[in-house]
Amino acid sequence: MAADDRLAPGSILLAKHFYADVANGQLLPKYLLVLARAKRSNDVVWRLLTSRCHGRPEAPACYHGDPYPGFFMDVINPEAGLGKKTWLDLRAMDDGDAYQVRADLDSGGLRYICTIDAAQLRLASLCAAGADDTTTEQEASIRDQLAR
Repeated sequence: MAADDRLAPGSILLAKHFYADVANGQLLPKYLLVLARAKRSNDVVWRLLTSRCHGRPEAPACYHGDPYPGFFMDVINPEAGLGKKTWLDLRAMDDGDAYQVRADLDSGGLRYICTIDAAQLRLASLCAAGADDTTTEQEASIRDQLAR
């Protein structure tokens, strides 16, 4: 699968060394959902996936309140390691630099896991586009993707 195919909206990627464990400093993985490609730069508009509820509701699925806005996605794909209830974290996140993301995919620092279905992507994208922390350019890119 080519790098650009792995970066299609709806793709779930695993970043092998996304954050450091506060207890021991060990680098831990995180799943990311690709929502769109940025209009001007072709960078990757994405958001984190989390299985930690932290008071995030399951209903309504699209929640823009404090302290943790999110979109409830339920269990995504147990065979791909996504067997827990999952939320799309709607807090601010920088876009992935297109060149660095491709390099990370090629080197194995990022790994393609699976693609969610179009209906779920549409709902998640609509929710993310309307989130307070989504930038104007991210929103435009997501809405353009939805229009396609």
